[in-house]
Amino acid sequence: MSGAAVAATGVLVAAIRARETEREAALFTDPFARRLAGEAGMAMLDRMIAEAGEQSTLEIVVRTRFFDEALLRAARPGGQVVLVAAGLDARSYRLPWPADTTVYELDQPAVLEAKDERLAGARPRARRVALGVDLAGDWAGALTAAGHTADQPTTWLIEGLLQYFDEPAVRALFRAVDALSAPGSVLLYDVVGKTLLESPQLAGLLRSMAERGSPWLFGTDTPGELAAAHGWTAVVTDVAEPGHTWGRWPAPPAPPEAKDVPRGYFVEAVKPTGSGPQNTASNPS
Repeated sequence: MSGAAVAATGVLVAAIRARETEREAALFTDPFARRLAGEAGMAMLDRMIAEAGEQSTLEIVVRTRFFDEALLRAARPGGQVVLVAAGLDARSYRLPWPADTTVYELDQPAVLEAKDERLAGARPRARRVALGVDLAGDWAGALTAAGHTADQPTTWLIEGLLQYFDEPAVRALFRAVDALSAPGSVLLYDVVGKTLLESPQLAGLLRSMAERGSPWLFGTDTPGELAAAHGWTAVVTDVAEPGHTWGRWPAPPAPPEAKDVPRGYFVEAVKPTGSGPQNTASNPS
């Protein structure tokens, strides 16, 4: 995905968060989102909804609330948090982090520069360390050089990224995360189901993203395995579960045992304190 496409995608996500923030009974509040999106981002959102429908925004809205809560559950005073492909996300600024939390934001330099420019004057609510890196390169070395330590637990978030990678790149990313994670670390990520990726209902969105230079390449219906392959325990949540509970999903989730159902997934994984592989991922399908 090109740098321009990355930037455009980040602006679009910020616009979706801004639109949600302005709703009555919003699932979250992001007072920085409209600044990050700008008028160009809001116009981009209007065009996407016209092409792919309002439902194309729901997963981003639900995952924002889900991961806000999961991050705060996992964070500890003095802890370290890594936002992989942080984009134009404003969590460093808007979440009530525990005291002395360090939040590392990884993304392409141009994306982080644009964020810093648009949020000039705003104060983060954690110690924020922004690292302009290539996530297909030696980002691990840059993270370590910036002060991250692999002998203390880390809370990781990989949000809205994996679908843009091919499978070898996804596997390489998880190997790197595991190598930098002490026992007790938490890994949060979202995955598009393979069945959903290939379904007619996603065709409009996929076409729109491809035209923007951001094709979706990866999906799996066994998402917990990505972490469990490295010995992490994983709990998988069908996106429809919290979405329906919060009144923002068109239908309740299908039974976990139902096969060939288009799904998106949220995963919360923990690196056990014991040694040896533990293939204990829980999947809804």
